Amino acid sequence: MTDTLVLGGTGLLGFHTTLELLAHGCDVTTLSLPTTETAHLPEQADARFGDVTTMSDDELRALLAGKHAVFYAIGADERTVPPAPAARFFYEANVLPTQRLARLAREAGVAKFVLYGSYTAEWAEQWPDLGYRTRNGYPRTRLAQEEVAHLEGEGAMDVMVLRLPYIFGLVAGQRPLWEMFLDMVGADGPVTVLPGSTSSVTVRQVAQAAVGAMEHGEHGGRYPINGYDLTYAELFRACCEAVGRDTGDVLVLPLEAVLPGYEAAQAQVAASGVEHGIHLPDTARFQARDAVSDPAASAVLGIEPDDVPAALRETLRWCIEHPREATPQP
Repeated sequence: MTDTLVLGGTGLLGFHTTLELLAHGCDVTTLSLPTTETAHLPEQADARFGDVTTMSDDELRALLAGKHAVFYAIGADERTVPPAPAARFFYEANVLPTQRLARLAREAGVAKFVLYGSYTAEWAEQWPDLGYRTRNGYPRTRLAQEEVAHLEGEGAMDVMVLRLPYIFGLVAGQRPLWEMFLDMVGADGPVTVLPGSTSSVTVRQVAQAAVGAMEHGEHGGRYPINGYDLTYAELFRACCEAVGRDTGDVLVLPLEAVLPGYEAAQAQVAASGVEHGIHLPDTARFQARDAVSDPAASAVLGIEPDDVPAALRETLRWCIEHPREATPQP
């Protein structure tokens, strides 16, 4: 059997990748941060707990010894709003640990390294006017993360990147990030959205893509995956439906109608000393476009069709059926 290591095994992506690898007959070791929201990994997986950023090189070498493939499903995403400059934060959170792990994996004789990246890197290349390669620290450093991983593997270890879009699905014991979208439709008044759309997939499709990258991917491959073209209007109508709101409350507005508000919010954020990984006006510009990739671009990975809208509704329904506990008041 193939011996594999999944970094972030109790997270949404790592957990489902572990299931997919086990279904393919692989031996799986996982490494995860200790957390109160720990997924119940299958007993067939060798679950370890620790932080790759604090573990020594020798500890990581011991973990990597004998592994055929490593799946790097950890790091910070754009929901984090760090102190300015954001690029420094994402560089330290994503680029440096990836480069170190890829170097140690290559030295340990690992053959395949699958990096879970972001589709913002795809659009940074396709839409330079958004400033994703310059003023926006999150996609800028995602590109750098890809490059250092590929360079570390050059000539010795195949490194493939999954450029991941919106992902829907569940993992036991963890609250989905999409809960924040339900909060957005909880207030009174219309729910305004921009007219664009986004690539979207189920978490099962991500796991299939990851295993497919190990089996069929080429070194240097950057694979944008897409299972469904999801409009922001459809996303927020699903959120309204989940909380019992009239889906007619969702209003699609043109970019020029909302951009001044995003620019004002950006000025307030900057004055507070923090910085979004993608600036708010650029987020608006992005959401006014159709950020959808051709599924054929990742066909080599063997992703199977799946019902993305159903996964979206299931995710939102779980949030409604499992309300957060109220914070005790002093």
